Amino acid sequence: MRWDNLTDEPVEHGRTPDAALFGADAVTTRTFDTPEFRGITFHEVRARSVLNRVPGASRMPFEWTVNPYRGCSHACVYCFARKTHGYLDLDTGIGFDTQIVVKVNAPEVLRRQLGSGRWRGDHVAMGTNVDCYQRAEGRYRLMPGIISALTEHANPFSILTKGTLILRDLDLLVRAAEVTDVGISVSVGFLDSELWRTVEPGTPAPERRLDVVRALGEHGIGCGVLMAPVIPFLSDDPEQLRATVAAIAAAGATSVTPLVLHLRPGAREWFMAWLAEHHPYLVRRYERMYAGGSYAPTWYQRRITRQVHELAREYGIGPTRAGAARRIRPARPAPVPEAAEPTQLTLM
Repeated sequence: MRWDNLTDEPVEHGRTPDAALFGADAVTTRTFDTPEFRGITFHEVRARSVLNRVPGASRMPFEWTVNPYRGCSHACVYCFARKTHGYLDLDTGIGFDTQIVVKVNAPEVLRRQLGSGRWRGDHVAMGTNVDCYQRAEGRYRLMPGIISALTEHANPFSILTKGTLILRDLDLLVRAAEVTDVGISVSVGFLDSELWRTVEPGTPAPERRLDVVRALGEHGIGCGVLMAPVIPFLSDDPEQLRATVAAIAAAGATSVTPLVLHLRPGAREWFMAWLAEHHPYLVRRYERMYAGGSYAPTWYQRRITRQVHELAREYGIGPTRAGAARRIRPARPAPVPEAAEPTQLTLM
């Protein structure tokens, strides 16, 4: 494994990569013989830095991220971050799902960096590369320290997750929201249980994720839903979209943001292999739909966005909906992965 190429974001063309974030002599490899971690290898590292600057060419609406983990046991077959495992000479398929890098000193490094005179208090996004509330977080408990460090410095932040483990840190999030802008979004692309079991096998069920949205709202933390991915020909039927938006509204989400499946290199190969095994009749249709690159055609993305927009309006999703919690300041929506078209739908 290569430990000399460990930037968390892609390096801009023409730039020299920054120095390694940690050295090979700082790596401890562990396995745990418990049901939830069986078959997973953890590479514990001591990071030199955890604040990662997003490349200037990116269309992300934020400049800084914190990623306490690399690789993800959620094992979503479409995950765009799979390519980053290739930077370590690890497999972007099963290796991404089972070889997890853990920055065990992330909270203390972040606290030091936030206290530096050079830090200007910019928004910090989490969960935009891999999920910071994946199963490993139950053992390593890095997020309480990270949230506490951000709270101590009143530093705005956002979290995007599929993990129900975020509720463990509910009190910390409420405390943070009293002193700074906090944005929480939960990812729920569809409700189909059979599709969920095969395409997102390591994640909590969609209904459990919506329970998170509901619980956060009951504690005064507005939570948006990233309706992602909408999977062509498998979760994009009008009635499927309606059922999903209706469930999102019933959970009390403050916003809904649809995002059509995009297949970047690394994820594309793994997803297409899954498609050939589970839905072989769709392979040719996907080859045609994604012939132009990583993204579905613009007309298709706009159609899905319009349909979800109309449904969200019908179901009254928005921060002024009746009964919405008002105990804290409105939360900034969590950022979404880069897409071909801007699709944020925060309905006022």
